[in-house]
Amino acid sequence: MRRMNRILSLGVALQCMVLLVPCWASDVAKEQHSASDLEKEQRWADQIIDQLFDGEVVWLTADGIEFLGLYAPAASEPKGSVLVLHGIGVHPDWPQVVNPLRVGLSEAGWSTLSVQMPILRNAAESEEYRPLFEEVPQRVEAATRYLQKRGSPPIFLVAHSMGASMAMHYLGGNSDSGISGLVTIGASAGGEGSLDESASQLGAIRLPMLDIYGENDLDPVLTGVATREAVAQASGNDDFGQIEVPGADHFFDGYEQQLLDAVSSWLEERR
Repeated sequence: MRRMNRILSLGVALQCMVLLVPCWASDVAKEQHSASDLEKEQRWADQIIDQLFDGEVVWLTADGIEFLGLYAPAASEPKGSVLVLHGIGVHPDWPQVVNPLRVGLSEAGWSTLSVQMPILRNAAESEEYRPLFEEVPQRVEAATRYLQKRGSPPIFLVAHSMGASMAMHYLGGNSDSGISGLVTIGASAGGEGSLDESASQLGAIRLPMLDIYGENDLDPVLTGVATREAVAQASGNDDFGQIEVPGADHFFDGYEQQLLDAVSSWLEERR
């Protein structure tokens, strides 16, 4: 009798294992589907949604992955739309650079959409982000489609730090992106020790482009200033400009208004 009970127990256990395998396999497949830290993305989203003051939450989908967007309609007659990409490891309402721009540009008459880009753990180095660049096109294109549906052309892309690297990587390989111009802030392309010392993607971008950096920016940003200009000129981009914000560091702490003014003025001239 005890032997029969053991056999029955084993049978039940095996049945449970068979039933559980599809769920387990599905979870693994989902985790492997994205190189981004999706759990961290969700934690950021939960925090943002609980504390959001400006704009509305939108959920976008890229290659089967839902990601957060924050949409702020233009406060006046729309001049166009701005897609905002944040820097390394943070989120679309980050208080440095990102929030001041997405809110300030909205108040200046631009509809803004700031989106969650692929991220890694807090201690991840820049080089570890290379595999995540493969997920950038899907997210940018999903965001662009959303802005197109809201009906506020033209669409410009404004990106900070790692977001700038992601933006150049995307635009350098997509000539028909639906983006009318690019503003990079604290871009390290071309800088010694940067993610892309050659600035090769920048050379393939033919869109109007503004490269903004702080006087006291990070070394890879500052050492790449001349390289970025040279690459843009060599590529024949006749609408490439650079602005140094005196006194500003990589996060433009205390210089938010100067940054907003520089971006707004450039956008106004190209809408």
